[in-house]
Amino acid sequence: MRETADRTDLPVGRGDALADPVAEGLEQRAAAVLRDLRSACVALSGGVDSSLVLTLAVRALGKDRVTAFTAASATTPAAELAAARELAAELGVEHVVVETNELDDERFASNPRERCYVCKRHLLDEMDAAAQARRRAALVDGANVDDLGDERPGLRAAAERGVRHPLVEAGLRKADVRHLAQALGLTVWDAPSQACLASRIPYGERITGEKLRRIGAAEDVLRELGFRQCRVRLHGDVARLEVEPDQIGRAAGAARAEIARRLRALGFVYVALDLGGFRSGSMNEAPRGASDPASAGAPPGTADAPSGVGAVVP
Repeated sequence: MRETADRTDLPVGRGDALADPVAEGLEQRAAAVLRDLRSACVALSGGVDSSLVLTLAVRALGKDRVTAFTAASATTPAAELAAARELAAELGVEHVVVETNELDDERFASNPRERCYVCKRHLLDEMDAAAQARRRAALVDGANVDDLGDERPGLRAAAERGVRHPLVEAGLRKADVRHLAQALGLTVWDAPSQACLASRIPYGERITGEKLRRIGAAEDVLRELGFRQCRVRLHGDVARLEVEPDQIGRAAGAARAEIARRLRALGFVYVALDLGGFRSGSMNEAPRGASDPASAGAPPGTADAPSGVGAVVP
């Protein structure tokens, strides 16, 4: 039998071996990486990737050798912070939550293409301090193999600090993550992908607390109306909505008037539906230009909604 942490460290229903042989194989691959670390400080956002890594770390190392770390700020979706707190409490693991103030850093607030790099540096400074104070041997995050294909300056910052990516090292893709998370009984196994709220604002357009609050409130409206996977991208006075392709008809039909009314009440002058549907990192599709204040060649922060957008009006 493989070596495991004491199962009393785990919530009821999360036993030693998994009944699903595919999931068991995936866990063994990731556990081998984690056991080599001896102890870990795990970056926990509350999404499925980081939640899985924290759970695997507790199973492989035991809760006394694991610390969960969460950065909370105006850019953090409230639902993810709540999910992070819930999981850490369920696992019985120490959870350090630190308020970060990246909006006070002009290198972040001016919204250059390197914004994610700056933000990740802030997070890792705080995370490293927490890890050192607790004598944790490694900083760990939830990046998976599929994350390596998109433009992610945050991964470069993580590499500079020696952050380990157990899911990448074990060769797990997003589908593997969800499969294993479901087998482990994680409630977030099928949770929609989330991201920093600043990713809804075009590069070069200033990030403010008011904009982030408005974006978060607008996405809450869409979720209340049953659009699980969605984004509200900000283009000046325009809210560009991304929903899953099979939900575009409902957004432009039965839910159209309600969406427009409630988003206009939040201060948006125009509400538009992106006919391309939801996709992660759509702001990276814009051509690079000269208006990015801190990195030459970044895309301009115009208030024009991009092509492929259909208007939604009452």
